[in-house]
Amino acid sequence: MQMPMNLLLIYGTTEGQTRKVAAFVADHLAARGHKTRVVSVGDCAAADIDPSAFDAVIVAASIHRGCYQPAVVRYLEQHPAALRARPGAFLSVSLAAAGRAPDDLEGREACVARLSQRTGWTPPMIHHVAGAFRYTAYSPLKRWAMKYIAYRKGGPTDTSRDHELTDWADLARFVDAFLQQIGRGALAGA
Repeated sequence: MQMPMNLLLIYGTTEGQTRKVAAFVADHLAARGHKTRVVSVGDCAAADIDPSAFDAVIVAASIHRGCYQPAVVRYLEQHPAALRARPGAFLSVSLAAAGRAPDDLEGREACVARLSQRTGWTPPMIHHVAGAFRYTAYSPLKRWAMKYIAYRKGGPTDTSRDHELTDWADLARFVDAFLQQIGRGALAGA
């Protein structure tokens, strides 16, 4: 049995799916006896939260137009040494994570590589989480563009409702694997 840990989960969201992912991960960790502080980088005080005060850190951000939220990038740029000094994981949320085409795989890997290069933090564990089509929240132009993308990729095109593509069981397995790696000391000082 693993000792209870105090984890930090920093996230950025644009349309709300990454917030939902963060809440799921926090609930999953709590069910395993761990305490998780969940912080949106949109909160004013997020930049002041020192990762050094936690046993491990999980960062979740979503890809939009090839980039992660600027506030997430700034947070990582402000704390690279503290992040490198503890076990960590990165949850990259995107619609590309639902795809299996080579360009989807290459694109999402390139986004993570650019993030690591810019911030100085290479996450010890990375998991790509499929996001959601939020058709009901999109502007008419964005709805049309997203429907076209979905059509080209074989995704859902019914714009009268939203379509969640997140595989919650897969995400739970990743979080459990992350906890196992920490328990073995495999991610310490990564």
